[in-house]
Amino acid sequence: MLFDSTLRKELARGFGATLVVILTIVITMMLIRVLGQAANGVVAPTDVVLLMGYTVLSHLPTILALSLFVAIVVTLGRMYRDSEMAIWFTSGVALTRFIAPVLRMAWPVLLVVALLVLLVWPWGNRSSAELRERYEQRSDLSRVTPGVFQTSRDGSRVFFIEKSSEEAVNAKGVFVLSNGAHDESLTSARGAHVETIGNDRFLVLDSGQRTHLDRESGERTLASFARYQILTGEQQVQRASNRSPKTLPTADLVREPTARNQGELIWRLGLLFGAVNLVLLAIGLSATNPRRANNWNLLFALLGFVVYYNLLNLSVAWVSGGKLALGPALAAVHGGAFVLALTLIWWRDHASVWRLLRRTRAH
Repeated sequence: MLFDSTLRKELARGFGATLVVILTIVITMMLIRVLGQAANGVVAPTDVVLLMGYTVLSHLPTILALSLFVAIVVTLGRMYRDSEMAIWFTSGVALTRFIAPVLRMAWPVLLVVALLVLLVWPWGNRSSAELRERYEQRSDLSRVTPGVFQTSRDGSRVFFIEKSSEEAVNAKGVFVLSNGAHDESLTSARGAHVETIGNDRFLVLDSGQRTHLDRESGERTLASFARYQILTGEQQVQRASNRSPKTLPTADLVREPTARNQGELIWRLGLLFGAVNLVLLAIGLSATNPRRANNWNLLFALLGFVVYYNLLNLSVAWVSGGKLALGPALAAVHGGAFVLALTLIWWRDHASVWRLLRRTRAH
């Protein structure tokens, strides 16, 4: 009883500290990435915090699994270095005895990982995609900030508009610079408003002038106008007809077993099975020599984590490409990791016996 409670409390403290550190690093990286996308016009500046939240949610299963893995390796490795493990082993507690308390501490985290992977993951990806689509399908005019030069989505035009309403239906002080493959034009007008013609929306300029330059011939023309229409590129916001498998609920992936859906399903199941296998692998990989003050066990454990998740990505590519079925891929990657984890724990338990037998045979 004392063994279980002490080990679980120490693992919980280590998991909490590791999670805070890794989560802080990931949030900082995601914030820099999303701010860069907002600066490049990929996402709306007002959606930065919301998009970052969806992004962190999508990475949270991996963060939890890595935090749990590192916490077990660090905690048990510290017990090896402080000779606590030697005391437990001398008392008749085998390394396999550590599996039960570790799993008792880890099962709430594994349950959260399962909920995130099966339910939250597709919802977060779908919400993030809708935010991006909504911003991409906005008109060039509605993306312009008063007093700021704004480039259109295709980069062929530069707008400067002083808006007079929140919806940008009416505006004044309009400036448009258009760059084509063989020409360049500069248009300015006193006022403008938006009109819908069919499925397209146009920026209608009032009382202005347009300067056109033909780069091939060098001819320059100047024209004045009372009314001039410019296609703003705005379309009605539409939901994508062919959604990415990442945005589909897990039940839909099971009902529609296409190659791409099977690839996404093996990714979600792989994150869950991988989290469980990492708990078992951490027990075997945490062993270290108390006479050597180093953290080589943690380095090898992190290397094993990277290899495992690379194999998971490789299995996703194989299944998505139709080269491997779902069942064999799960058995090969995660079944193999499960067997390897149990074998490693068994070998750690019997390593001293094998060394004693070798010494006896040598004498």
